Amino acid sequence: MLKKTLLSAAILGAVLGAPAMAEQKSEFKVAWSIYVGWMPWGYLETSGIMDKWADKYEIDVEIVQINDYIESINQYTAGAFDGVSATNMDTLSIPSGGGVDTTALLVGDYSNGNDAVIIKGEGGLESLKGKPVNLVELSVSHYLLARGLDSVGLSEADLAGVINTSDADMIAAYATDDVEAVVTWNPLVSTILEEPTATKVYDSADIPGEIIDIMFVNTDTLADNPAFGKALTGAWYEVLGLMAAGDEEALTAMAEASGTDLAGYKAQLASTQMFYDPAEAIAFTEGEALKETMVNVAEFLFDKGILGEGAPSADFVGVAYPDGATTGDANNVQFRYDTTYMQMAADGAL
Repeated sequence: MLKKTLLSAAILGAVLGAPAMAEQKSEFKVAWSIYVGWMPWGYLETSGIMDKWADKYEIDVEIVQINDYIESINQYTAGAFDGVSATNMDTLSIPSGGGVDTTALLVGDYSNGNDAVIIKGEGGLESLKGKPVNLVELSVSHYLLARGLDSVGLSEADLAGVINTSDADMIAAYATDDVEAVVTWNPLVSTILEEPTATKVYDSADIPGEIIDIMFVNTDTLADNPAFGKALTGAWYEVLGLMAAGDEEALTAMAEASGTDLAGYKAQLASTQMFYDPAEAIAFTEGEALKETMVNVAEFLFDKGILGEGAPSADFVGVAYPDGATTGDANNVQFRYDTTYMQMAADGAL
């Protein structure tokens, strides 16, 4: 099992290896991993849409798929990438908690059923008592489990333990006799639920708006290279426009890249609150509920001992919002919600 001390050391090492400051440049790299709401990033690369928008702003943007989700965030934190697709929680804990100032450029969706707690056999959340649970430790899966257990008066102490399991290994792990329960995300959830033994007992639809899927970029890089933000934003909303219109060529390509068919991918999209319209993403990002969510997430991370190296409290990392408000430490803002570029898309100004 991955130890918290090892994770903290990995984060610290990544930060120490990161560039000290950003600068004006013309070549950028963005990392993404397989997830229903992030499949547009793969299509951006293969369809040439990213190249088209990058050429418009006279830059080059490479979109790179990383098979291991947490590894993609670690590599971004270490400075290997200028941006990464990640959740609000994992970004707060790893790059922002590690001192890498990071901006939420594109708020793409929130999970509305795509993340789930699955057991073998019949039962409910209460049946997890005394059982081991496999998940990506200290990720949104861990957060979802904690929220679920709390809803039935249980805690992690009531389990036989959590077993750290990479998302890349989750399906194979579920197939073994030793695994009794897993927490994971789509498309893995859909695949596991095809097994006759699998029962979903809790999912992210029970906590709507809390697991948010975002394209994050290095704050200094964005400040010094606004063309980077414009190119990513323009390309992103072009693809989302195709999806909203039901473009079967684009949707089928995303489905196949995620290991399913068109019907399967549409089923996953049905449990995802996609913000196809930038105005919807802006409204969500500017909503008061987001601040409460981030406070809850920070408290979870602090309780797990992963809100930055030596964090003295849940307020260790400051989170800034579009209205100028801050949660956490206003003197240590390392996570920023910024609607500037989404507003450009909404205004047709890209």
